[in-house]
Amino acid sequence: MGRTRIYLACSLDGFIAGPGDDLAWLAPEEGAGDPAADGALDFYPFLAECGAMLMGRRTFDVALGFGQWAYGELPVLVATHRPLPELAPGTVRAVSGDIRELLAEAREVAGERDVYVDGGAIARQALDAGLVDEMVLTIVPVLLGGGVSLFGGLTDRSWWRFTDHRSYGSMVQLRLEPKPR
Repeated sequence: MGRTRIYLACSLDGFIAGPGDDLAWLAPEEGAGDPAADGALDFYPFLAECGAMLMGRRTFDVALGFGQWAYGELPVLVATHRPLPELAPGTVRAVSGDIRELLAEAREVAGERDVYVDGGAIARQALDAGLVDEMVLTIVPVLLGGGVSLFGGLTDRSWWRFTDHRSYGSMVQLRLEPKPR
């Protein structure tokens, strides 16, 4: 069975989006090139290991606004109670339920491959339920002071261990796994 994994960028103060879902702070520093295209942040190899994505509705709406769908043919399950817009890619479908049901459905779709969990609220739910096997966090050295918090609102304490780290320009990417208790 595949793993349940989170792959997100966050600011030094733990936000995955600024106020109003602003993502402009994610732009690479001048002269650094495109870290995703250069493979430095390992997004495309990460995505290739995934058989399905479980995404929150707010994240879906933001991602849909980018114009080009970044997830190719990967099946994407969007946790929502609202109908999806007609312009949603054909690989996307709406799902609802509690986090355990949502992840069970995503695991079924993924088969033996990993499930990619994306979005602040859905990631926090998976973390609180103890259902995350790995987090890949890219830390961008900016203080946003507000926005969409990655960890704000978690209900339980959990311990993690670093399994790898890489740097790209001024950013650091951390890989973490739950620490056995």
